[in-house]
Amino acid sequence: MKLTLLCWQLLLLSSLVYCSLGQGGDISLPAYLSVSPDRSQFFKYESFSLSCEDQGNSAGWRVMRNAERGNVSECNIDWGKQQGSSCIVLLIPSDSGVYWCESGSGEHSNAVNITVHDGAVILESPALPVTERDSVTLSCRYQGTLSNLTADFYKNGSLIRTETTGEMTIPAVSESDEGLYKCNNSEGESPESWMTVTVPTPIPSPAVPVLSMSLPRLLCSLLVGSPYLLVTIILMVKGCRSRTPGETRIPRNTHQDQLGDCVEEKRG
Repeated sequence: MKLTLLCWQLLLLSSLVYCSLGQGGDISLPAYLSVSPDRSQFFKYESFSLSCEDQGNSAGWRVMRNAERGNVSECNIDWGKQQGSSCIVLLIPSDSGVYWCESGSGEHSNAVNITVHDGAVILESPALPVTERDSVTLSCRYQGTLSNLTADFYKNGSLIRTETTGEMTIPAVSESDEGLYKCNNSEGESPESWMTVTVPTPIPSPAVPVLSMSLPRLLCSLLVGSPYLLVTIILMVKGCRSRTPGETRIPRNTHQDQLGDCVEEKRG
């Protein structure tokens, strides 16, 4: 019986280890590509840096690029310079393309679209998604001067605003602000860039408990709970069968029996 109990304990332990370590998505989360400065358009010969962040550790991830010519390559091989966990790029027009992080096992991070413009005007807009209700400023930047120029801002091809400062601020962005933006001023027109707006996940109210469990976790819960329930039933059955055939239980006196004894004593 002790050996059987030990076996079930070992099975239970192995189940717990499987549930803690055996679910691939819980250990190796995808990396996140960060861009500094956070904008999607640059003039040629400007520089920017890209970093792969994986729970504070960038080891095992590399920055990749799919250039407009369709060539997929890695930082520090055909372009860019690796400095610690960051890839530093001195930009030329052929560096326009999609950038992302990739692991040795083929996992991918988010991707950003970078445009390197050979003209006089660019739109400074976020390369990374912005969160709903955040304040966002779009700037129509002219390369040849630091003075502010009146600029027209367009979304999805339609004029939405004219600003004398060359900047347009959206105090609290919403999903409806997501789209393709560009600007122009007296010096020229910028390329178009897509601005993505994400909606934060609502926090459930403490008064209303929310049960959310993935299929792997549900299977693990059943796997862990089943041996415990089964071993309890087995121990109860073995305990009942361990009684000898000749063993007799002496029943306890009922309340009526105790009352009868008291009456007999009084009569005696």
